Amino acid sequence: MTDSVEIVLDAHAELGEGALWHAQTQRLYWVDILQGIVHVYDPATNTDRAIAVGQAVGTVVPRRSGGLMLAVKQGFASLDLETEALTIVATPDDHKPTNRFNDGKCDPSGRFWAGTMDLGNPTARHAGTLYCLDAQHRLTPRLTQLGIPNGIVWTADKKTMYYMDTLAYAMAGYDYDDATGEVSNRRVLFTLPPEEGYPDGMCIDRDGMLWLAVMGSSRVFQWDPEQGKLLRSIKLPTRQIASCAFGGPNLDELYITSGTIALDAATLAAEPLAGALFKVRPGVQGVEAFEYAG
Repeated sequence: MTDSVEIVLDAHAELGEGALWHAQTQRLYWVDILQGIVHVYDPATNTDRAIAVGQAVGTVVPRRSGGLMLAVKQGFASLDLETEALTIVATPDDHKPTNRFNDGKCDPSGRFWAGTMDLGNPTARHAGTLYCLDAQHRLTPRLTQLGIPNGIVWTADKKTMYYMDTLAYAMAGYDYDDATGEVSNRRVLFTLPPEEGYPDGMCIDRDGMLWLAVMGSSRVFQWDPEQGKLLRSIKLPTRQIASCAFGGPNLDELYITSGTIALDAATLAAEPLAGALFKVRPGVQGVEAFEYAG
């Protein structure tokens, strides 16, 4: 099966990441991490609003009380969409000046999970921590000694959390307690050979299958996590594929972000769509993203 790839925005993002569809507003949120830009894409008008937040921004989630929550270089922050004011609410890694936040999402109870990595040494395997911010802005470290914290999702029954540390090349499953946010019983569900690229952002569909963007591969993979089986591969016209999210009125459109990062002039000339936002219709439906409860 060949998937038809649509170019949504020729955005030339340096590191387009954090794709997330907000069903309530019918908008796609995504970020250009190193440029410090939060994007709000409206497919109804085919317009993209770019908000500069003044520092690296790893991911974005909608906030139930209005506006957005971000994981930025300094920590967790709120963003007022009317004034574009950024307010830092927690700074867990301020004792590690070269760390920044990377990918994250909200869990079924509305806690905001995001992990840190060493920006000064991106290959450092034990510098990061996965934090959980609850609605009262209480912060809990959930996983430590991480390399590049990336894709994170939860199953429909709220009993399992899937999580990817890019530098481990391994998809991990955890028992998840929705009442407390605690995770336990880590097990490796499948591994990605390093020659395939760097596993990055991901989302989950209604059948519980994972869709994993792989940096350096030009592809998004669909995996059966419990069987450890690769089901499908979607080919994109550029190699630095970073995140994906189901969106659209029926949650049957897969939005895919990309970047120009680490591409030399010759590669950029050969891949003019590097950094674009893409869309495909893979024939399956996703699930609604959770909002931050605070």
